[in-house]
Amino acid sequence: MNKFKIFSFILLATATVGKAQDLEQAKKAIDAEQYEKAKSMLKSLIQAKPGNGKAAFLLGNVYLKQDIQDSAKIFFQKGLTGTDGAKLNYIGLGQMDLNANNAVAAQANFALATKDIKKKDIEEYVYIAKAYMNADKPDYKSAIATLNKAKAISPSDANLQMAFGDAFYGDKNQNESYAAYRNAFNTDNTLIRSKMQLGVLLKGAKAYTLAVKAYDDVIATDPNYGPVYRELAETYYYWGNNEPKKYSEYLQKALGYYEKYMSLTDYSLTSRMRHADFLILAKDYKSLEVEANKMKELDNVNPRILRYLGYSAYENGNTELALKSLQDFIANPSNKVIARDYMYLGLIKLKKANNLETKTVDPATFEAGVSDIKKSVEMEISMTNDLSEIGKKLYEQKLFKEAAAIYEIATTNPDSKNFLLDNFYLGNSIYFSNTKKDVVKVDLVALQKADAAFGRVIEASPTTQDAYIFRARTNRLLENDEMMTKYYEEYLRVVTEKGPEEVAKNKAKFIESYNLIAANYANSDKAKAKEYFNKTLALDPTNQYALESLKTLK
Repeated sequence: MNKFKIFSFILLATATVGKAQDLEQAKKAIDAEQYEKAKSMLKSLIQAKPGNGKAAFLLGNVYLKQDIQDSAKIFFQKGLTGTDGAKLNYIGLGQMDLNANNAVAAQANFALATKDIKKKDIEEYVYIAKAYMNADKPDYKSAIATLNKAKAISPSDANLQMAFGDAFYGDKNQNESYAAYRNAFNTDNTLIRSKMQLGVLLKGAKAYTLAVKAYDDVIATDPNYGPVYRELAETYYYWGNNEPKKYSEYLQKALGYYEKYMSLTDYSLTSRMRHADFLILAKDYKSLEVEANKMKELDNVNPRILRYLGYSAYENGNTELALKSLQDFIANPSNKVIARDYMYLGLIKLKKANNLETKTVDPATFEAGVSDIKKSVEMEISMTNDLSEIGKKLYEQKLFKEAAAIYEIATTNPDSKNFLLDNFYLGNSIYFSNTKKDVVKVDLVALQKADAAFGRVIEASPTTQDAYIFRARTNRLLENDEMMTKYYEEYLRVVTEKGPEEVAKNKAKFIESYNLIAANYANSDKAKAKEYFNKTLALDPTNQYALESLKTLK
């Protein structure tokens, strides 16, 4: 009988160890971003032992990563009824509360997760910190505060240090983040992601050569660790953007590494969506269209596929499909609409409005497109970086009023990389739209915007000579002769300071400046008027306007 009891205990212990090992393997699969593999393992564990609350919690977290909220909630609620690790599921529900902007409910769930925990337990605190970081609106300071509670209990824990690294990274504290990742790997060298994150920090600092070396060290440790190839892809993409001469070469490397990442994780719908997001970043719209159609084969009802179809269809010239896809996507209130969705919808409408054959623009459709672009920028101000190229195309078509509408949105972001150039083209677009032959009455409000735009250029770049002359011309349309004269004089000064060669290149503009300054002085200071007309004749002795004006001044 005693032998039977001992044998039974051994069997039970073996089964328990086996389940723990299976759970660790599932966690490794999650870390390696092999989400379908992890889901399969965790479902098997739950099927074998329905009371495995920790497996339910981990499975719910995977669904949250994949943005499948309903399934996540089902498993968190199921996990609460379990035994082992059941209370962890309050943390999953707490993250869902954070996603719903319900901080009070989240705090209540986190309190239930930590109620009556053992004095030496820190796992709950680490997972709560991760919930703060993984929420739709990450709260890194709350994550750090939570991790400090765990630090007071077990400061050298590797998983705690790993979480600290993520939290400090999100809080833009690079030095503390680096130290935490390094400590995590030194404590447990199986935490390979902590080693990879050292390269991610270098990528963020634009130390691309060192970042690639760090990733190579990770590959030397484990060549089958998929996420490192995704980081290599993103690093080469950003590197190419910083070194335009190597952009094509590095972009091809980036795309190759992303394919490697896909092969080592899985080709599930979720992975394909992440790949699609990278293809948008890399502006590889042909590949995006292929990927979107593959996703459609996998799951024809998933709404995000409409986003990718819309983007790729627009970029590849199928305007109607693009419009329908994005309108259908945005119309569904359950979809998470992002700024880029409205940007593309706006661009599609601009394209539909602009009839290249007749060289006409449909005002209503164009205005609807501008409205969508404004929504995009209101959601995410950095979207203004996409507008310079759009405005320039309209400007080159001599659709100056339409170009001005785009540049006016672009210049709402003072931190835009194109801020000064956009302001210059905003001013120019408004000026030229008010000097067209069919203009009956100038738009004084718009011209004042042009004057302000040129002013911003001059303030930031005082040697930009054309900003002065266009500001002078704009003030002439505004019938502000005093300011017109001021900016023509400033133009003459700036160009003259650049030397005789620059003056010689701008002879016609000098004549324009001299004549209009002289005309302004003609009624108030005849001597000055004559002086400037004579400067014109020094450059062009046959200038009829100057000659005739001097006769009237005698």
